Amino acid sequence: MKERTGLNSFFHDRILPVGAVVAVIVVAWYAFAVLLNAPFERDQAARAGTDISTSQLVSNTMAQDRPVLPAPHQVANEIWKTTALKKVTSKRSLVYHGWITISSTLLGFVMGTGLGILLAVLIVHSNVLDKSLMPWIITSQTIPILAIAPMIIVVLNAVGISGLLPKALISAYLSFFPVAVGMVKGLRSPDVMHLDLMRTYNSSRSQVFWKLRWPSSVPFLFTSMKVAVAISLVGAIVGELPTGAVAGLGARLLTGSYYGQTIQIWSALVAAAFLAAMLVMLVDLSSRMVMNRMGMAR
Repeated sequence: MKERTGLNSFFHDRILPVGAVVAVIVVAWYAFAVLLNAPFERDQAARAGTDISTSQLVSNTMAQDRPVLPAPHQVANEIWKTTALKKVTSKRSLVYHGWITISSTLLGFVMGTGLGILLAVLIVHSNVLDKSLMPWIITSQTIPILAIAPMIIVVLNAVGISGLLPKALISAYLSFFPVAVGMVKGLRSPDVMHLDLMRTYNSSRSQVFWKLRWPSSVPFLFTSMKVAVAISLVGAIVGELPTGAVAGLGARLLTGSYYGQTIQIWSALVAAAFLAAMLVMLVDLSSRMVMNRMGMAR
């Protein structure tokens, strides 16, 4: 049996599994849309004193203005109207709101990644910091972000700091943890024999770090960054909620909630999921490029 190569391998290993899952999700989504939206249609028919056929019921549940659960095609149509049919500078454009959110996401991701790497280096090189810092790092993630986000926003606004930075700090707060934990494991991953060999050659701490610990930690770093970049987006959206923001995907969620526009809410959620997937793919692409350059097989 011949091995699959090229496009055939890519189709069977990537496209087919993902496509199958998406198909199942879409079918289930349509089924739940009919199930959840049907009571409203039955109530309307009962008020009008008319009977409604099953086919008409299903059709109506797919075209409600304010459905309990919008159908996939309604969400897709809303995304099309608010991206392709709107100027990117329009405040009704998802591209405009997406850019606002992704700006704070990337800033928070960079800040969180830098902080996570710094903490990991300190922990690995100091037993005192290992015993004192690591428990607090873990404990910090037990605090619900919905509880701490308003406090961060209010405190920073009180000292005159608003706009991008408060949301980025919330993203950084969420994203530094997976990077710190992953890098601690990565920096400690070199074999004991390799560390002993470096000591045998009288290598300094910096030489051990740059020539052994750091290269060994790169796969762990990129794996952690995939988690961190996705959770940074969540932090940015959460950071937009307590402020009553007028821009960003969080703002779209807020306005949709205020006015009962469930289609708008779901379109913002799908856009956020798409952005998260793109960010993870970019990190994965960067990982492959770096690993190939370092001669590491993937």
